[in-house]
Amino acid sequence: MVKVPVQSFLRVVWEKWVYMRTRRGQCSSKQTRGDYSEDCTPRDGFGKYCPTTCGVADYLNKYKPVVDKDLDEMEDILDRITNLTTGATEKVTYMKDSATQHQKSGGDVHYKRSSSILDDVQRFEKTIVSQEEQIYQLQGMLESNKKRMLDLKQMSIQLDQRCQDPCKDTVEIKPTTGKDCQDIANKGAKTSGLYYVKPLKAKEQFLVYCEIDSFGRGFTVLQRRRDGSVDFNKDWVQYKEGFGYLSPDDTTEFWLGNEKMHLLSTQATIPYVLRIELTDWMGNKKHADYAMFKVGPEVDMYRLTYAFYFGGDAGDAFDGFDFGDDPSDKFYTSHNGMQFSTSDKDNDKFQGNCAKQDGSGWWMNRCHAAHLNGKYYQGGKYTEKDAGESGYDNGIIWATWHNRWYSMKETTMKIIPTSRITAGDGQQTGGVKQFGGLGDI
Repeated sequence: MVKVPVQSFLRVVWEKWVYMRTRRGQCSSKQTRGDYSEDCTPRDGFGKYCPTTCGVADYLNKYKPVVDKDLDEMEDILDRITNLTTGATEKVTYMKDSATQHQKSGGDVHYKRSSSILDDVQRFEKTIVSQEEQIYQLQGMLESNKKRMLDLKQMSIQLDQRCQDPCKDTVEIKPTTGKDCQDIANKGAKTSGLYYVKPLKAKEQFLVYCEIDSFGRGFTVLQRRRDGSVDFNKDWVQYKEGFGYLSPDDTTEFWLGNEKMHLLSTQATIPYVLRIELTDWMGNKKHADYAMFKVGPEVDMYRLTYAFYFGGDAGDAFDGFDFGDDPSDKFYTSHNGMQFSTSDKDNDKFQGNCAKQDGSGWWMNRCHAAHLNGKYYQGGKYTEKDAGESGYDNGIIWATWHNRWYSMKETTMKIIPTSRITAGDGQQTGGVKQFGGLGDI
């Protein structure tokens, strides 16, 4: 089928109509009858005659077949135009239906995807807000840990310097022996270091660190805390036998052992004084002394006893402390007469296990006002959150000097016969003896 533009077809029809109308006007205006006039202008369509009415009829009859043919062609063209228009309409309808179907099918998918994305955005927004809060908390922790990091850096430098020193194949142990360090000092030992001692009831000798000063006093050291290098969260057997490291330069941490403490403190008719020395994180030093100190045998769970607070400037934390939580605080935090407890052997007065919740062995009551075997906290200050799940004060505590949320930097427990300590001026202040001089054996 040949496609004929509608505009071309209309132009043809128009030209024929104009032609016929013009010709008729020219002839009819000049002559109503006759076959020719001088004023008539011949046209190809009529020959040399200017047609009359009858001539026009003859002309129409002559040309009618041609016009009919043209009309048939025009109708055919119109039919084709109608068919094309119908096809276009159907195409438009199809396109509309396709668009509608696409909106129904694909539109829902995109809408669902958009909704899902919005939900994700809102969820991520909540997550970001939560993470921002965590970041603020972490920033606070970072600020609080700066000092600790500086301390650790300083400690690292010190350890690095130690590592540069040549190693020794053997540890120097002094040759003098005795029943305790004062006995060794009495035998002429002048310098502090590692010595063997054999208490009267001991089956064999064992190694101790003796602290011998310029006055000839010999302290037998029972415990040292220096830098947190030794974990004091040990069981009953370890506290009984002792743990940590003895060193000739007195730079290490250790627990001499409950059995050795028992043998040392109960061997002589002259009782011992327990001296506790404390150092805080500002470098301040204080001490507390307890007269007639003894550690009982294992059958009595290595019970701690002493006669009285002999003196010192650290305060009498062994006597308990009123924390303000309960009227009975002082009574239930005193340590005199308490048996030793560990996480696997509970001998305290608390319904729970003080040693387990604090992570170390000690002469627990319910639970303590003094705890020198507690967790080592760099920088001293700590919180309930730092204490872990239990939230109890589990640091190296001496409540009559610093509060329960302050952990000491260094501690020492050492004993010496009472005869080697005398009142400095023979006076007592507030029921507490002040001393510092030496006596004779």
